Amino acid sequence: MAAGCAQVPAPCPCPKPGPAADARYEAVGFAALPGWRTAPVAASLPAFVAGCARVPEGHALQQACAAARLLPAGDDAAARDFFEQAFVAYAIVAPDGARDGLVTGYYEPVLEGSRSRSARHAHPVYGVPDDLVVVDLAGQYPELRGMRLRGRLNGRRLQPYFSRGEIDERNGSFSAPVIAWVADPIDLFFLQIQGSGQIRLDSGERIRVGFAEQNGHPYRSLGRHLVERGEMPLEQASMQGIKAWAAANPERLKEALGHNASYVFFRELPAVDGPIGAQGVALEAGYSIAVDPRHVPLGAPVFLATTYPLSEAPLERLVTAQDTGGAIRGAVRADFFWGSGAEAGELAGRMRQTGRLWILWPRGATLPRPLP
Repeated sequence: MAAGCAQVPAPCPCPKPGPAADARYEAVGFAALPGWRTAPVAASLPAFVAGCARVPEGHALQQACAAARLLPAGDDAAARDFFEQAFVAYAIVAPDGARDGLVTGYYEPVLEGSRSRSARHAHPVYGVPDDLVVVDLAGQYPELRGMRLRGRLNGRRLQPYFSRGEIDERNGSFSAPVIAWVADPIDLFFLQIQGSGQIRLDSGERIRVGFAEQNGHPYRSLGRHLVERGEMPLEQASMQGIKAWAAANPERLKEALGHNASYVFFRELPAVDGPIGAQGVALEAGYSIAVDPRHVPLGAPVFLATTYPLSEAPLERLVTAQDTGGAIRGAVRADFFWGSGAEAGELAGRMRQTGRLWILWPRGATLPRPLP
């Protein structure tokens, strides 16, 4: 997920990060949240309430969830009063003391495709291969909770799984189920970065796909690679800039893509209102974010203060932590979900802003920790 271009880190549920140094949570009054009095708080409720379905019995958020379900729709005053009465706002401070962090954007791409291979649709969207072995280390080493090894068996030995270059070299004959075939390899690459998307079939039908597994290789930024090779200046290393470079250099694209050995395998998802995030609910455009769950628990309301892409215009609103991503690391770090399609992609591809985060946690509850 993440920044296959230097500018578009997005949730790709790659191997989960291990232990991290503790962030600090500093209680503040709601008046300290920039734009809190004018933010459209009622519009934030649907995302929070949707995530409540995944909150386990007895969790600190449960009582607040029950109250939120009873609030009238569209009433900003009632919603603002609810959050102020039910929650305490905590400024999130990184272990090194930083209060400002990186806010990027992601979206759900829509690709043109087909269920069958053709001269136009020649690039496979793979499901999980049968020979991919995933080893969860937590059973043997509790301190490595969330860490997984991925590989394939060679006799009795586990060896690294095939890299992106090795998979692409098989030209569609790789031993994995094919969900669909798409027309553009760079669009497929960004689908893997985003971690989910839609495929518009030639029949007019749409299917939604989401992350299922990953080949175990670490993610490496294509944008950074192109900048380091002198192919483009840093300020052009956005999704749009990388697509323009790919269109101008089709004969060099395969080699460039191979720089990122990481490869994502998909599963077909039910037709719901949005892509499914790591919390297990459909993401809400403009009101769901991806976070580092080592610092921000999924399901928690988070007040975000940043700016719109390529702008100084404030973007200040209450969102819900509902997703994660391989490039979303750090306490003051968020990936803002813009929605589906080309317009959302334009915004996501240009978003690389500085921002601050405040987590809202129920009054009287222990300071926030990740959901189990």
